[in-house]
Amino acid sequence: MAGSTDANMLTSAAARGDIEEIETMLQRGVDVNERNEFGRTALQVMKLGNPDIARVLLTANADPNVRDPIRGLTITHDAARDGYIDTLQVLVEHGADVNILDSEDNLPLHLAAREGHLRVVRFLFQWTRHPSHINVEGHAPYDLARIHNRQSTALWLESMLQQNN
Repeated sequence: MAGSTDANMLTSAAARGDIEEIETMLQRGVDVNERNEFGRTALQVMKLGNPDIARVLLTANADPNVRDPIRGLTITHDAARDGYIDTLQVLVEHGADVNILDSEDNLPLHLAAREGHLRVVRFLFQWTRHPSHINVEGHAPYDLARIHNRQSTALWLESMLQQNN
């Protein structure tokens, strides 16, 4: 899939975290949802630790629920896996669906639990419809936290799941 020069430039600026270039390109009318030569949008490749970039792209109507063409991940999965709570909060404020499954039936909650990002797990838990959802390997988020020795995350999930039963 060959993306336009504008899409390639916008995604490159987003990946670098160049908010000024992003704003300039968006003011010029570049389509925020156009895919680059690798089939990804600016939001999908943005510098994750910078919620201001997410906010600029989302305010320009970037779709927060676009899936990666290979594993079906959304930007919410990526931010959850890497522990970027501030970016996740911006995404959710702008309509990101934390209940989308990737190609292995993982919710963003699965990925955050596996990595032991307790603050992210706490945040996602309140928005996740089925926090005990089982992925293709037969694991719920709690299982992944336990298997990967994320003790505090596993204990917190266990206590929340018991409260909800």
